[in-house]
Amino acid sequence: MRVALVHDHLLKLGGAERVLKVLAEMFPEAPIYTLFYDEGKVGKVFKKERVRPSHLQKFYKLLGGRHRLLVPLLPRAIEDFDFEEFDLVISSNSAYTHGILTSLQTRHLCYCHSPMRYIWDWSNEYRVENRIKGFKAFLYAPLVKYLREWDFLAKDRPDLYVSNSQTVKTRLSKYYKCESEVIYPPVDVERFRASLKHENYYLIVSTLTPYKKIDLAVQLFNKIGRRLVIIGDGPAKAYLQEIAGENIDFLGFKDDETVKTYMENCRALIFPGEEDFGIVPVEAMACGKPVLAYAKGGLTETVISGKTGEFFFEKTVESMEDGLARLLYNERFYKPHTIRRHALAFSREEFEKKMRNVIKKVRRD
Repeated sequence: MRVALVHDHLLKLGGAERVLKVLAEMFPEAPIYTLFYDEGKVGKVFKKERVRPSHLQKFYKLLGGRHRLLVPLLPRAIEDFDFEEFDLVISSNSAYTHGILTSLQTRHLCYCHSPMRYIWDWSNEYRVENRIKGFKAFLYAPLVKYLREWDFLAKDRPDLYVSNSQTVKTRLSKYYKCESEVIYPPVDVERFRASLKHENYYLIVSTLTPYKKIDLAVQLFNKIGRRLVIIGDGPAKAYLQEIAGENIDFLGFKDDETVKTYMENCRALIFPGEEDFGIVPVEAMACGKPVLAYAKGGLTETVISGKTGEFFFEKTVESMEDGLARLLYNERFYKPHTIRRHALAFSREEFEKKMRNVIKKVRRD
C-alpha cells in the first residue's frame, strides 16, 4: 500500500506534530506533504529528504517566515498537491489539509485536530487577541468569508474523518455536518514514571500566547505567593515576566528530558487554557501528578475531578483559586499510581491499534 501524509505546516514541534511523528513512524516510507517547512525548527524530527513543501515555500522564505501573509493563497496551494501515485493519504488537519484533492482510486483519511478555529468558533477571540481593527478588520472580514466558503466546500473531500477528542467530534458535527470516530492522540506515557514526592512547586508547560491564559495563573500565584515554574516560550513571555512576582520562574524552552524531570518533581500541573485535547496534562498524569484545568474542551475528557485533578469553571483568578483550593484539600486522596493508570488509556499503543483498524475500514468502504 502506497501511503502519503499531509500536515498543514511544519514550523514547530507542538501537539499536532507529535501525532504526525507517530504516523510517520507507522509508515516510514510515506512522504510528508506540507504547506511550509522550517528545517531549523523541526528538521531533527522530520528530515528534509522526506518532506515535500508546497510551491509557496519560496515565498515563505522571502517573507522571512511570516507565513500569515500568504493565508489567501493557502487553499489553492493545498489543492495543487498531486497524490495520483498513492493508495491512501492520511491528512493531519488543523486548517487546510482536509481540502486536498484525490482521485477516485486514492482513499483519504483525515485525522482532525480541529476545523479551522480562527474562522469558526474562535473567530471573535482571534480578532480581539490579534488586535485586528480599523483597516485590518476591513481586510479581515472578506478573507474570513472566503475561507469559510472554501472550508465548507472542502469538508466533503475526505472519505472518513477521525477526531482527536469528543470536543472536536462535536465541532465537526456543528460546522461540517459530518460524523467522525474519536481516536485520542498518542501520548508517550511509557517514558514517564509515577513519582510519590514533589519539590513544592507548581508547573506550567505551554507556548506563551494570549489564548493559553497563562496570565490568570500568574495573577493567582502572585496573590497566593506559592512557587510557580513556567516552561515555554512565545510572544506573551515579556508581558508575563513583567507582571510576575519573584515566586514565579520562567525557564524558557526546554528539551523533553528536562520537562520530564520538572513534571516528575512538581506538586501539580496548572493548565489554564482551553485545548482540543491537551497532551501535556496526560503526560503530567503519567507522572502521577494531579492537574488543575479549565473545565472546557478536551481536558474534560482526560481529567477526572477528585481522582486525577480538579477543574475551575470561569476564566477568572477567583475561580482558579477556588479550584486550586479544592485540589489542595483533596491532595491527601490522590494516589499517584491510580493517576498514572488513568493516563495509560491515552498511550501510543492504543492510538496505533485504533488507527490501523480505521485504516482497514476506509480502504474497505
